Amino acid sequence: MRAFFLAVGLFVVFLGVQTLGVQRFTLKARESTPAVTAAGEAAPAPRRVLEPKPWVPWSLMSSGAVVSLYAVTWSLGRK
Repeated sequence: MRAFFLAVGLFVVFLGVQTLGVQRFTLKARESTPAVTAAGEAAPAPRRVLEPKPWVPWSLMSSGAVVSLYAVTWSLGRK
């Protein structure tokens, strides 16, 4: 369990650091068959834009650090 919590905590910290460096995420929907317009051209896939709030990176990094520290101190206390 200690390794699981450490991995989750580090993942959340790295996600927070990554979120610090971007202004928005653009997600493209996956479609099995491309849509075709009336002119016979392929229509662009729908996109979703996510703009994180300014507090999101800091809360991700702090909560990930707490979980990581919990994993490390839990292992030290069990010896």
